[in-house]
Amino acid sequence: MTKTLDVERIMHRAGELCSQSGARLTDKRAKLLEILVRSETPMSAYELADQYNRQAEQSMPAMSVYRILDFLEQEQLVHKLSSTNKYLACAHIACAHEHEIPQFLICRSCQKVKEIGIKSSIVEELSAQVGKAGFKLMNSQLELDCLCKACAKMENVAS
Repeated sequence: MTKTLDVERIMHRAGELCSQSGARLTDKRAKLLEILVRSETPMSAYELADQYNRQAEQSMPAMSVYRILDFLEQEQLVHKLSSTNKYLACAHIACAHEHEIPQFLICRSCQKVKEIGIKSSIVEELSAQVGKAGFKLMNSQLELDCLCKACAKMENVAS
């Protein structure tokens, strides 16, 4: 779980990033983002709605959550995992420097996700190979099926 000071710093930076792009991080948007920042695993829109509704005075329907997630994704504050249709907060919100292209390591056992970056040259080479095969790369996001260290260790113990 992310520490409280880290969450505050991330949320402050998210507000700054939205202001810089001319957007507004409303209270509802901020609360959904904070839930994702605090979560150790990606969450579906329905899981987010449930958690939000348990904490808020006024409930939010799933359709509103989807709209907010679209906004947060557009502002590059969250990522959508296509393989699971779940969302996670960007691991680099509070960083002030340019990052490589995000890719995701997904533990098949505990569902924990780690965001890593790859060089744009790798995506360019992949795109070139896709082009040589007669296709056009439409999305360079990779979601790799993995085992985290803890689950790999448990699997070795069970063997």
